[in-house]
Amino acid sequence: MPRRGLAVTLAVAALTGSCAPMAMDSAGLARPGTLIPVTDTAALDPSLPPMLTGPQAIDANAALPFAGAFNPAAASLAFSNMDALAGMRALDCLAQAVYYEARSEPEDGQRAVAQVVLNRVRHPAWPNSVCGVVYQGPARAGGGCQFTFTCDGSLRFGAYGEDWGRARRLAAEALAGRVHAPVGLSTFYHANYVLPAWAPRLLKTAVIGNHLFYRLPGAAGTPAAFTAAYAGAEPIARPNPITVRYARRGATGDLPAWLASATTRAQTPSPAPARYATQPAEDLHVRPEFRQSGQWRDDAPGALTGR
Repeated sequence: MPRRGLAVTLAVAALTGSCAPMAMDSAGLARPGTLIPVTDTAALDPSLPPMLTGPQAIDANAALPFAGAFNPAAASLAFSNMDALAGMRALDCLAQAVYYEARSEPEDGQRAVAQVVLNRVRHPAWPNSVCGVVYQGPARAGGGCQFTFTCDGSLRFGAYGEDWGRARRLAAEALAGRVHAPVGLSTFYHANYVLPAWAPRLLKTAVIGNHLFYRLPGAAGTPAAFTAAYAGAEPIARPNPITVRYARRGATGDLPAWLASATTRAQTPSPAPARYATQPAEDLHVRPEFRQSGQWRDDAPGALTGR
């Protein structure tokens, strides 16, 4: 795409934002009566195809201007009011986001992803728990995943090794109150090789490694908007069951091969357990000298046998 044409495209896209109801309760459901100044929800759906991919997206992302000097760091949020179970769940969910979304990035990029998650926890437009933010999707109208790894099959490959240990360490530090200032109040990010439809409608705040970060426009992207209190509890983390929205009930032909095979296995009844007939000892071909195995000898002390 020519540079001049690209600039026109981005300028037009940046002017098409509107106000839409986006506030959600702790379960991820829309909470009526609160308007967050963002673009329409369809444009913010990360499950939609990107506008551009590959080299064109890289050029377009580089041409997209930064929002300006206003990029205050998020307030420190120490999760001190959670119980042990919530703490374990929050650590796992945040570490998974860091690991699956940014393990190829330097620590700076991994901390940035963790900060985006925690920024969402503090914003009324998203659930007010760590796992609720990371695994948001099933409760959203129409499905779709906020974090790709929760619905693209990445979780089939378990986290392990040094990368997983680093992800857990960085997640623990973030939950203890460490703030990654370079991303400021960003609540969105994407890789540089794609250009989502929503990217030009938000405010570009930072580029860290291969990720671009954005905050909401207007009052919704200022420190005063981050008022949601942490729920103090964490839901059970579940991958998005609405991953393949075009699948028909009971049909596996449209599903990815790995998911179709899993569905087929789940629908196949398990074979009945084998039944073994009870047979007299003499029919089990036990040699006579071993027929009394396991029984007390006649001369065993009464203190042992209780006789």
